[in-house]
Amino acid sequence: MPDTIPAPALPVGHYGYDQVDRAFLADRVEQFRDQVARRIAGTLSEDEFKPLRLMNGLYLQLHAYMLRIAVPYGVLDSRQLRELAHIARTYDRDYGHFTTRQNLQFNWIKLEDTPDILARLADVDMHAIQTSGNCIRNVTCDQFAGAAKDELVDPRVHAEILRQWSTLHPEFTFLPRKFKIAISGSPNDRVAARFHDIGLVAKPAPDGGTQFDVFVGGGMGRTPIVGVHLRDDLPEEDLLAYLEAMVRVYNEYGRRDNIYKARIKILVQALGTEGYRARVDAEFAAMNRARYRLPPETVAAIRARFGTPDLHAPDDAAAQFDRARRADPAFDRWVRTNTHPHRAPGYISAVISLKPAGGIPGDATSAQMDLIADLADRYAFGEIRVTHMQNLVLGHVRQDELYAVWQALRGADLAAANIGLIGDIIACPGLDYCSLANARSIPIAQKLSARFASPELQETIGPIEIKISGCINACGHHHAGHIGILGVDKKGEEYFQLTLGGSPGSDASVGQILGPALPEDATVDAIARLVDAYLVHRTGGERFLDTYRRLGAALFKDAVYATA
Repeated sequence: MPDTIPAPALPVGHYGYDQVDRAFLADRVEQFRDQVARRIAGTLSEDEFKPLRLMNGLYLQLHAYMLRIAVPYGVLDSRQLRELAHIARTYDRDYGHFTTRQNLQFNWIKLEDTPDILARLADVDMHAIQTSGNCIRNVTCDQFAGAAKDELVDPRVHAEILRQWSTLHPEFTFLPRKFKIAISGSPNDRVAARFHDIGLVAKPAPDGGTQFDVFVGGGMGRTPIVGVHLRDDLPEEDLLAYLEAMVRVYNEYGRRDNIYKARIKILVQALGTEGYRARVDAEFAAMNRARYRLPPETVAAIRARFGTPDLHAPDDAAAQFDRARRADPAFDRWVRTNTHPHRAPGYISAVISLKPAGGIPGDATSAQMDLIADLADRYAFGEIRVTHMQNLVLGHVRQDELYAVWQALRGADLAAANIGLIGDIIACPGLDYCSLANARSIPIAQKLSARFASPELQETIGPIEIKISGCINACGHHHAGHIGILGVDKKGEEYFQLTLGGSPGSDASVGQILGPALPEDATVDAIARLVDAYLVHRTGGERFLDTYRRLGAALFKDAVYATA
C-alpha cells in the first residue's frame, strides 16, 4: 500500500462546505488569533479570556490546554483524519482521544499554537465551535447511518440540519447549562437517545417523508434520568419549530441559580411531563410556523450535499468473504464481533476497535490515524465514522475486500475482536487529565482489558458493557453501563463505586449502586468475581444484563463483597 492515496473529490457521506462556510471559519480563526495574542500579552485576564477560549473548544486542564474538535454526527473524511494526525504529531504528543460525543480531543496543546491549529482545521472544513459552553453541543447520530440494514431513515441529513440550526443560535448561546441532542434512524437505538436532553428517533411518515418520536429530559451526572417520551410522529416540516419551542421553554424556566439543577432533566421532572409539554405546545402554537417550516426541497438539497456511494460489489463478493472466514479463525472471530450488516448486497460495515488489551480507550496515534485514512480511501469511499463508544467505523466495505482491511488493521494493533464485549470499555480521561475528576479512569480500564484480554474468554462471556467515569459528571456514561464504575475520593485515596443494570438502548435504564466503593485492584478482582457469578447462573445465551434483571442484585453483591 502506498504511503498516501489521494482522497476522492467528494467524499461520500460527508457534508460538503461551501465558500460561505469557509469564509466564516476563516474569520472566526482570526478573531481568536487576536484574542490569544491579547491573552499572551496580558491585556486580557484569564477570567476575561475563559469564555472566549471555551467558545472555541479550548479548556485549561490539569497539566495543559485541551482542545476539543467537533466531528458533526461522527462523520470524517480521509483528508480530515490525516489533518488530525498531523496536528497530533506536530502540536500534541502524537495521539488524539476520541470521545463519547463523537468528537476528538488533544490533551497537550500550547496556547500560542491554538490559532494555527484552528486555521489548519478550517482548511479541511473543521472547527471547535460549540464543543464547550452552555449551548447546543455536537449533535450525535448512529455510526452506521446510511449503511445499516435495519435503518429506516438516514439520520445524518437531519443531524446536519440541526447542526446548522443550532450553530451560533442567538437565542441559545447562553442556556442554563450545556445541551445535547442525539438522533437515530433505526428501531434499534444505537445513540442512547433516551439519555439526552433531546433524543429523536426518525421513521418514515405515511406520506413518504420523515417523522420523529421525541424524547426529552434524559441525562447522567449527579441526577441520572431516563428521558420521557414527549410525543410521537412529529412531522418533518415542524422539526425546527418544535425543537425551538422545546429549547425556548428550557431557556425561560431552567434554573440558573444552581449548576447542579440547571439541566433540562431537572426542569422536566419539576414541571412533570404534562406541565412541560403544555408549555412547549403553547410556545409552538404562538410561533410563526411558516418561518420555521422545513420544506422537502430543503431536506433534499441537504441530502444532495452528502454524495452517494456507488455500492456495486462483484457477484462473488459474499462467496469470497465466506471462504476467507473459513480459512482464518482469527478473522472469523473478528467478523463476528466487529462488523455490522449492510443494506447493500456484497457490503459490510467494519468497526475498528480503539481498545487494544491494556490500551487506553479511545486513543489513536498519528500513524494509526494515517493508516485508517489510507484504508478509508482504498476500501470505504474516503469516509470514517466515530462512535459514541470511542471506536471508528468504515461504513461501506466490500465483503471480498474485508480480509485485506483486517490484515492491515492487525498490523497496526487495531484489530481487537471485542466490539460489544467486555474489552470494549468506555472510559473518560479521568484524573490523569481532567481537573474535575476524583479518580483516574484510564489505569483501571487498562487493568480490566488486560485481565479479560483473551478473545476466547470475551466471546464466552458475551455482550457486556463496562463504562468508567472519573467523577460524578459521568463523561464515561457509567450510569448506562451494564457494569458502571465511578471514581470517588475517600480522604485523598482513589476508590471505585460499582453500579449494575444500566442500559443506553431502547430498554434504557439507570444502573443501581451495588455497595461500598473499593480500591482499584480490589475493584478489578471484584468484577472478575461478578463475571464468574454471571457465567454460573445465566441460562442459555442470556446476556449479563438479562441475567441481572432476572436475578436481581443480591447474587452479584454477594460475589463482590463476600471476600472484599
